[in-house]
Amino acid sequence: MVGVGYTLMCEQTGPKELVDQAVRAEQAGFDYLVISDHYYPWLASQGHSPYAWAVLGAVAHATSRVGLMTYVTCPIRRYHPAVVAQKAATIGVMSDGRFTLSLGAGENLNEHVAGAWPYVHQRHEMLEEALQIIRPLLDGDNLSYSGNHFEVPEAYLWDRPATPVPIALAASGPHSVELAGEYADALVCDNPDAAVVRMYDERGGAGKPRYGQAAVCYGPDADDCRKTVHDQWRWAALNWTVKAELPGPESFVSASEAIRPEDIAELVPCGPELDSHVEAFRKYVDAGFTDVAFVQVGVDSQPMFLDWAEHELLPRLREL
Repeated sequence: MVGVGYTLMCEQTGPKELVDQAVRAEQAGFDYLVISDHYYPWLASQGHSPYAWAVLGAVAHATSRVGLMTYVTCPIRRYHPAVVAQKAATIGVMSDGRFTLSLGAGENLNEHVAGAWPYVHQRHEMLEEALQIIRPLLDGDNLSYSGNHFEVPEAYLWDRPATPVPIALAASGPHSVELAGEYADALVCDNPDAAVVRMYDERGGAGKPRYGQAAVCYGPDADDCRKTVHDQWRWAALNWTVKAELPGPESFVSASEAIRPEDIAELVPCGPELDSHVEAFRKYVDAGFTDVAFVQVGVDSQPMFLDWAEHELLPRLREL
């Protein structure tokens, strides 16, 4: 059975409300929770961006069953890899082994607060070095490391869960899939791309989890939902090669000016129709994903979405 997740969107919700949403999502029956790890929102209209790791600590304490996962953390600029490993191990302990660390190469939007954004080939080199640091630390090694981008004279994690924290890696092409196959315990991909899943299987990922994320906007009025999606989510229509380079919310506003409500609504199911939301999930299932997290676009609609998910969406998905 495919795992069904719920997304805690730091860009659209404040920290206390995120903890409340996590508790309610667990009660509703979701299998796991993913949390975004941003310094800025994508668009100023989203209006939030609390520190994800503080929220994770609170969520780990306030929940007891659901899996927890970053979606995703960039370990190459804003955070040093050794510190990422320490944070992940601590959440692993606090959650009694429910945490998965999901990593990716990041975006300028969030990482430039700690220094200039590297060129893409440098980012790929840095990500591989970060994995070479994080993996052994989570496994309990006493690490000394000297690379082209990172130095770790000596590091050891004194508090770790009984089972090492799993690592998932965001991938979209041959190089990142190669890294996922070599270093990670799971794959993350933000679109239902069966070709990426096949590449992952061929590069050592066969039998390992594959995590996806489906954006939806549930609500009683489809037109209102389309307005919300255009206001809050139109950045998602941009190509990742663009999204990775833009430096701030105002840049995303400019880059997405030509995107119409009907354009983004083609990507995000809007309204009360159950079948359309189920179909967004099914696309990932058909592509070979083992776990799919919903992100409900719009902060005010979260309680309504969680109630609907408990009574209608989740029972329907369990039948797939």
